Amino acid sequence: MVARRVSSIDISGIRKMFEAAPPDAINLGLGEPDFEPPRVVVEALARATRDGMNHYGPSAGLLPLRDRVAEQYAAKDRTTSRENVIITAGGSEALMTVALALYDPGDEVLVPNPGFVLYPSHARLVGAVPVPYSLRSDRKFLPDFEELEQLVTERTRVIVVNSPSNPTGGVFPRAVVDRLVAFADRHDLMIVSDEVYEQIVYDGVATSFWGRTDRAIVVNSFSKTLAMTGWRIGYLVADRRLTPELNKVHYHIMACPSTPLQAAVLAGLEDGDGATRAMVREFRARRDLVGRLLGTVPGLSAVRPAGAFYIFPSFTWPRSAREVATDLLNRGVITTPGDAFGSLGAAHLRLSFAAARPALRQGIEIIREYGESAGAA
Repeated sequence: MVARRVSSIDISGIRKMFEAAPPDAINLGLGEPDFEPPRVVVEALARATRDGMNHYGPSAGLLPLRDRVAEQYAAKDRTTSRENVIITAGGSEALMTVALALYDPGDEVLVPNPGFVLYPSHARLVGAVPVPYSLRSDRKFLPDFEELEQLVTERTRVIVVNSPSNPTGGVFPRAVVDRLVAFADRHDLMIVSDEVYEQIVYDGVATSFWGRTDRAIVVNSFSKTLAMTGWRIGYLVADRRLTPELNKVHYHIMACPSTPLQAAVLAGLEDGDGATRAMVREFRARRDLVGRLLGTVPGLSAVRPAGAFYIFPSFTWPRSAREVATDLLNRGVITTPGDAFGSLGAAHLRLSFAAARPALRQGIEIIREYGESAGAA
């Protein structure tokens, strides 16, 4: 018999659609760039393995990489140093580390709805209670502060935020970030800020919670910016009074992050952000293409995403999100049902535009044909 906590969670709806798809399906469901890591990164990985960097390293990560990450965040808070940084096995492990370190059984954790699938599951796995707060399309997927005030109780411990957002593509303006900081201060809450997509922004810039409050733990990753989703390497940044406790949990999950992968990432960071900027330019063009194409689909409407590489259209077809996603899968295109991300994702689909333009055109044409038939039904 498995532990009761396991029955409180399910396999991600994203993975369910991906793993049920035939090999020739057009993939508009899985969130990963269709780029390869920069050549300098791949070569640095090969060099690291040849040069003997194949053994255990420090639990919190190699010092040069932690220093390099700290340099980036020092622009937001000049006191940031390696003591604030822990290198992790992707953003997912960082989020799990934070949940184990911060949430006690019975604690309440405010999580976005719709929001990334791991936030409520991690809370449940450690015995905490996820409490959804609304991100609605008619508010451009920004939080409702009156609702947040009503949701807080004496058991509320943490608010989880994600900007730019998976699945909505929404980006919090600086004024919203400041209001969330004030909200956390007023209610003595920690902020867990998932900023994995911070460099993938099309309209302005993403405002980090780092440097705006000592209540924030920032989770980030190299998966998207260096197109290395399968490498599973990321990091967290936290107040140096917290990182020793976080590092204890991190150690008990994985002992230490991959040594050669860290060397490769460091080479990529030292090479600059040219590859990332080129990738973002292409994503911006795809975002605009997808917006135009979806505008031709009967029964579909979407908020223009400001960041990440997702669009979260709503539909008026007389089917559930899961039924629509299954229908589309049977027609040869992978999408993700919006309710995989929370109850407010009902009557939505998540589409990823991290796919080549021909695939986007072909996939959305299938969706358009489906919309015509669904409207006529």
